[in-house]
Amino acid sequence: MSIFDNPDEHYMQQALQEARAAYDEEEIPVGAVVVGGGRIIARAHNQTERLHDVTAHAEMLALTAAANMLDAKYLTECTLYVTLEPCVMCAGAAGWTQIGRIVYGASDPKRGFERLGRGMLHPKTEVTSGVMQAECERLLKDFFKNRR
Repeated sequence: MSIFDNPDEHYMQQALQEARAAYDEEEIPVGAVVVGGGRIIARAHNQTERLHDVTAHAEMLALTAAANMLDAKYLTECTLYVTLEPCVMCAGAAGWTQIGRIVYGASDPKRGFERLGRGMLHPKTEVTSGVMQAECERLLKDFFKNRR
């Protein structure tokens, strides 16, 4: 598949690579990439266990890396790809960055931001859900099944 055939799936594959890295490190397997100007400018995966930091979610780390890469606090021309629906903390941070778009794979009905509504995002932020949902869900289910 060419990146031009389905860019959302291409970049979600990259986020899934990050999620697999988290899985291998015994972190909850969530991965994220930030795309700007047609290229990946930041990538990250959950590191809450490694860093002993409950805020070290994939999205938070990727947004910070992207802002540093661009030397700017606003990411209006960027897209955040993440394997799991962002929690309210991560959605709030994305709102502050004024990110142009968020694309996520698996929904999180317990802790995801959609439960509370999109009001925490910037009004111009577009959201696309369900990209490679089955693959994203499978990785999470396998992780928690192996932990029990």
